Amino acid sequence: MSGSVSEGQEKHCRDNFGEKEIKENSLQKNSFLEFNKIKSDMASAASEQIEERENVNEWVRFGLKLAVQSALHPLEYSKVLIQIGFEPIAARPTTTLLGKPALGLPNIFQYVAFIRSVDGLIGCYRGLTPKLLGTLISSHYSDKVADQLGMARIEDTEKEDMTDDEYFERYQTKLKRDIVVHAAGAIITSPFHVISIRMMAQFIGKETKYNSIIGSIIEIYKDEGIWGFFSGLIPRLVFDLSCVVVASTATYLVGRHFIREKEGRMYFGSLTSFVCSSMFYPMNVVSTCMIVNGTGLKAGSMPLMPSYDSWRHCYSSLKSAGDHKRGSSLFFRYVKASRPVIARAITD
Repeated sequence: MSGSVSEGQEKHCRDNFGEKEIKENSLQKNSFLEFNKIKSDMASAASEQIEERENVNEWVRFGLKLAVQSALHPLEYSKVLIQIGFEPIAARPTTTLLGKPALGLPNIFQYVAFIRSVDGLIGCYRGLTPKLLGTLISSHYSDKVADQLGMARIEDTEKEDMTDDEYFERYQTKLKRDIVVHAAGAIITSPFHVISIRMMAQFIGKETKYNSIIGSIIEIYKDEGIWGFFSGLIPRLVFDLSCVVVASTATYLVGRHFIREKEGRMYFGSLTSFVCSSMFYPMNVVSTCMIVNGTGLKAGSMPLMPSYDSWRHCYSSLKSAGDHKRGSSLFFRYVKASRPVIARAITD
């Protein structure tokens, strides 16, 4: 009798212990699931915060870019007029850095001061609105074009121990995307770039042909058709894409064989970009001249500018006269002995 009772108690204890163990396992399982859920929610929230912070930083960088463009626009404005060949301030006798006698032209800040003396402070920002609008549209759509074409995005971070094949594949992928982004950006911004340049060029002859974006669009389409919005595009593409290809390739080769540190490659890349901009700068001058040539503006007509049949004709003509690098030097500018200076009388 007592044996059966003890067996029953033992069975009852085992059942109670089993139920308790099941409950504890269930609680542990629920706790584990809740912990994983909390962990997943925290990771998702952290990811969203990082993405939101990156978006904010991207907008801040873009805002700073627009602010810098706006602040430097008077200098760019003066540079455009110099590229066209307009010199409103008479040259003065001076000496070069090597001590040779020469006729010196005003530096970029003196040029800006002259524009301000004629048109006031607001006049120094002629052509800024279409320029900023083009930048805004291009920044949104140029990357989307590359995405639509299946061009992979390359993260800024890179592995420390990349093999030569991985490094080459990264360079190749990034170069392809950069070419597409720059080409798309130049094409997308071309109508706004043309309007901006022509607005600035009107300073020379005091015309009012291109006073607003809408009015300029109507005027260009009426006079030149759809292709008028892409004046000077080919030399501009040559300039942009040549700089991208040469600078990226030089940075890749030097980074692969000589400079392995990321920081060193960044500095070398910046230096290479500057050198390439100087090398291909004449294409920038050709693009500006082709935008105003044949438009009826004084800036694009004789005696300031001859008529050009094509951008190649423009380049050969400028190069033969030694004017293919007009505006490349912003501080030390001298009159070439082979040509006279067309001075302020052109504005009369």
